[in-house]
Amino acid sequence: QVQLVESGGGLVQPGGSLRLSCAASGSIFSVTVMGWYRQAPGMEREFVASISGGGRINYADSVKGRFVLSRSNNKNTVYLQMNSLKPEDTAVYYCYAIVTGTTYWGQGTQVTVSS
Repeated sequence: QVQLVESGGGLVQPGGSLRLSCAASGSIFSVTVMGWYRQAPGMEREFVASISGGGRINYADSVKGRFVLSRSNNKNTVYLQMNSLKPEDTAVYYCYAIVTGTTYWGQGTQVTVSS
């Protein structure tokens, strides 16, 4: 089993920044991918960013140039630095990890971008 604990969500004005964190624990010795999805009200969950075990990072086109994904040296924690936030970034952000073919999800953290 893998547990994912997210933190860092909140309310921010347009143009502002937030940093999300996701800490993994449990059987994480063979994490293949970690990253983030988000889900806005009435919308399907959509991919935001991911990092592979080898360090390859992918971003959704909608966040490229604004969001930066990074991880800790021990690879147990990933961070999503979100800059130049827009109202359309408002969503619940979910951390995920793929471990030996199984996808685990965090509980989600709300990000609201509003003036």
